[in-house]
Amino acid sequence: MEILPSQSEVFLLADTDRRVTPDGPALIGRNGNRREIPQKVAEAMEFVEAAMQAGFAVQITALRHELPIDEAADAVSLGRDELRLLVSQGEIPFRSSEYVDWVRLADVLALSARLDADREKMLQSFAEEEPWDDDGSPSNG
Repeated sequence: MEILPSQSEVFLLADTDRRVTPDGPALIGRNGNRREIPQKVAEAMEFVEAAMQAGFAVQITALRHELPIDEAADAVSLGRDELRLLVSQGEIPFRSSEYVDWVRLADVLALSARLDADREKMLQSFAEEEPWDDDGSPSNG
């Protein structure tokens, strides 16, 4: 697993992700006691281990399942204005309190994954287009 400096990842357990399986991922304590953990927890620990093995420091922050829009944008490395625009366009639901607009972290993670997939698809289509010469004409070769 390649980790980049300042790379941010958010790991969220949905209710269906909380189950453990015998002989699945586990923590083994110094005393040899084994404790099964959900697969998502193992993925988070693998990320932490890879980052630290690469010589990076790791910051772990617990996040609520519902966040103010700006905090949610920061958590998933989206621009605050971009997320506010997407929320206002109805891309994900939100609720308003007296001073804050709130979004569910799971919704923001799904939106972020969709935006990443859309960007990847667009880049792939550009890569597959006919190559162009420096003068702007289609390349013959």
